Amino acid sequence: MPLDELNLQLLSKLCSGQGLSINLSYLAKRLRRHRNTVRERVRDLTVHGVIDRPIFPFLALFRERSLLVAAYADLPDSEQVQEWLKEDASIFAAFRIREGEYNMMLFELHKNLWGYHTWREAIVKERKIPGRAERIPSTAIYLSNVLMEKYDPSAAVQLIKQGFLEKTTTEINGCELDELSLNVLTSLTSGEGISVNENLLAKELGVHRRTVSDRIRKLIDAEVLFRPVCRFPSFFVPPNFLLVFSLLEVRKSYDQFMHDIHSDPHISLAYRISEGRYNLLLFEAHLSLEDYLRWESFYNARHPGCFGSIKNTYLTPRMTISIDPQKVSLGVINERLEELRESNQQITRRTSNAYLRRSGRLKRQR
Repeated sequence: MPLDELNLQLLSKLCSGQGLSINLSYLAKRLRRHRNTVRERVRDLTVHGVIDRPIFPFLALFRERSLLVAAYADLPDSEQVQEWLKEDASIFAAFRIREGEYNMMLFELHKNLWGYHTWREAIVKERKIPGRAERIPSTAIYLSNVLMEKYDPSAAVQLIKQGFLEKTTTEINGCELDELSLNVLTSLTSGEGISVNENLLAKELGVHRRTVSDRIRKLIDAEVLFRPVCRFPSFFVPPNFLLVFSLLEVRKSYDQFMHDIHSDPHISLAYRISEGRYNLLLFEAHLSLEDYLRWESFYNARHPGCFGSIKNTYLTPRMTISIDPQKVSLGVINERLEELRESNQQITRRTSNAYLRRSGRLKRQR
């Protein structure tokens, strides 16, 4: 990731959605519908929380925070803990669960194991969570983002379209669906129809518009940023969908199974893992438990004997406490910005001290 202060300031604005808007004229022209009609569909999708505001996804997040921790925790369901879960820049998502002795599941992003354990010690010392003597110790699954096999948070758009065609999905989160709203949804989640106000960003940063344009292009080329998109508010799955956190033991036909997974709209993220007998982790989107069971039966029939053990955690929208990937992204960017400014201040102090020493020697020589 570039350590240039202007790049970091620009990244902070782009990843928080500043200077971004939905280009209604472009969508109207592309979809061959009146601009006001398109505006109504965009308004319905946003008002009903089907999609979020447009942002630039921070692709470098998974390099900067290469450790994903999925933690089953026993924590007080208090306002103080909920506020911490929503504000802590290391917590990607948090859910209420009923899993044995545990009542919460957290997804956290950290630099490495040392960073994770340091963070854990700090939150106990600062009394953000009770000490180990006051609760059941957490159980954590450690995942390397380097071993991510698939990353497609918008994959489940195809499930919505399929459900609409089959007349099993007529609305999402109270938003009535029609062919146009589906086309608008597909466009925005794939990054089409989103404008960047480079003049506004240039003015706020005090640089030329061409500088902003060039830097955005270079950040995308370097895979620091992904092109701007609208994401589902719950990131992993569309509203009203069931999120299945699934540990699988794939015994055979692994390569064939992974080939299917890459084109499967049920799967938003997939990781290679080594957790006991499990060697694959999937984040899956399903309309219901019955839908999941049909999905599993399909793969059992397609790849007989492929699955060994499976451990699933089912997470519904009502179980969600917080999902905020941009909070984590902005936390990383701001941390880098603070480090850079502190480094520059140290260089300035060293330069100033060296100058004073040289001046002192010259005065003594005179």
